[in-house]
Amino acid sequence: MECVTRRIRNNKTNKFKMDNLALIESFGDFKDEKGISKIDLMAIIEDSLKTLLRKRYDSDDHFDVIVNPDKGDFQIFLNKTIVEDEMSEDDDLEIEISEAKKIDSTFEVGEEYTQEIPVAQLGRRNILTLKQILATKLQEHNNAMLYEQFRDRIGEVAVGEVHHIRHKHVILLDDEGNEFILPKENQIPSDFFRKGDNVRAVIESVDFKGSKPQIIVSRTAPKFLEKLLELEIPEIQDGTIILKKVVRIPGEKAKIAVDAYDDRIDPVGACVGVKGSRIHGVVRELKNENIDVIQWSKNPEIMVKRALGNVTINKIEINEEGNYALVYTPVEEISKVIGKQGQNIRLASWLSGYEIDVYREKQADDDVELSEFNDEIEEWIINEFKKVGLETAKSVIDKDTEALVNMTDLEEETIEEVKRILKEEFED
Repeated sequence: MECVTRRIRNNKTNKFKMDNLALIESFGDFKDEKGISKIDLMAIIEDSLKTLLRKRYDSDDHFDVIVNPDKGDFQIFLNKTIVEDEMSEDDDLEIEISEAKKIDSTFEVGEEYTQEIPVAQLGRRNILTLKQILATKLQEHNNAMLYEQFRDRIGEVAVGEVHHIRHKHVILLDDEGNEFILPKENQIPSDFFRKGDNVRAVIESVDFKGSKPQIIVSRTAPKFLEKLLELEIPEIQDGTIILKKVVRIPGEKAKIAVDAYDDRIDPVGACVGVKGSRIHGVVRELKNENIDVIQWSKNPEIMVKRALGNVTINKIEINEEGNYALVYTPVEEISKVIGKQGQNIRLASWLSGYEIDVYREKQADDDVELSEFNDEIEEWIINEFKKVGLETAKSVIDKDTEALVNMTDLEEETIEEVKRILKEEFED
């Protein structure tokens, strides 16, 4: 087997070194600012050079690139094969033996001749192209690092200063100049921001938009409330108290279920504090969002009852297969169970994991206001009965249909249908 040797002609000058040095130093500020490691910088420079070589020579297979970031320089070597005279087919890849011997008389055909290519030899246009390639790859590296950094921080609270206020979102900047996007839908309805305000939000997602990572933050996510509680309550932070579940209607109402490993600890009391002192800061951050703290229970009935809050409940039926709960409560408690705009029953359903339906629980002698049937009977019909002093269900049921026809402006068929609906209310 023919032995192939490799010899290097060192034709580097101080001028070429200075060209290389100036090229690397042009990115020195970027390196210092972004904290790119020497290893990463070396890899980026090498990759950039090889990209340029591929553009210039169609391939980088015959080139070696050596980068020394400590000295602030790099070298490009072109490897040529020594061939017989008049046998060279590509002057970029081959050198004839007569030319090689002018350099070193000991050269032989088949050996590899390595020649250093000064950056200046690439030409001004290619050097400018190299700078552009390097700048692009440095930015790509920074974007990748930023993506990895904040992807690992999803679910953490971030603080940013309001930089721009747009119609559909607010742009925040942290202390390092990283940009956060707070969309309108991720803002608490009563949120009001001014430029320069410091805003807390939880990092919700990190995705690439084009070549740049976009960091989305939220103030409406349950995770935001969870993290605020961890910051304000040491027992949650150290694991003494466990946050089992957090649900919320942003800016309106929230419910959290807590538990403790130690039975001697009152998790609800520890979270709320004396006169709500411990949770007050969280409420203020959430624009006076009403927060109910309950103790977690493995028992579904107990959990549903606690989730509904301080209301009178006569009976609860749990359907595990259908994943719903039937709650029976006195008529006067129904509005409390449902809550303002249905908020209480909705949050209780989310917290307990059961879809909750509420029903009126009545005694035999109970009567029901006609207005309670406005979901089944049209309001104008109810008003016709009220005009003649019939305010309750039993007051209508107890009268003959004929008498009701004479008393009101209602048709017999309408009265009969009303009676049917009212009677169903009192059937077992």
